[in-house]
Amino acid sequence: MSDPRPPRVRVTGPPRRAAARRTRTVDIDEETPLGGVYLGSLLRAQLGLALRILAALAVTVGGLPLAFAVVPGLAEVEVLGVGLAWVVVGVVVYPWLLVLGWVYVRRAEQHERDFTALLTETTPEPDGPDEDVR
Repeated sequence: MSDPRPPRVRVTGPPRRAAARRTRTVDIDEETPLGGVYLGSLLRAQLGLALRILAALAVTVGGLPLAFAVVPGLAEVEVLGVGLAWVVVGVVVYPWLLVLGWVYVRRAEQHERDFTALLTETTPEPDGPDEDVR
């Protein structure tokens, strides 16, 4: 028998090339104004996060001397034979610093992941065709 025929193809014109894709990292590499906007948004997000973490640290740990000054009876309280101020500064503050550091790292990495996702989305090249017109 003969070989099976190839499927029929309707030819309507020359093949169209797909629209060229361009990632947004080019804007940063070439230091365009748009790349500056992208980097500025990342830096603002990271700075805002750092300021919030520092504010939490200042209010909680920095407020300890104020708490002991306002409530004089706290300085005389003892826990297991050690003054409450020493217990708070020597035991409680360090886990709190670890929590704040953990929160900072997690949120900073999330900002960076979001930034990377924003930059890796491809956009059509402005000089190429935007869509297939029939």
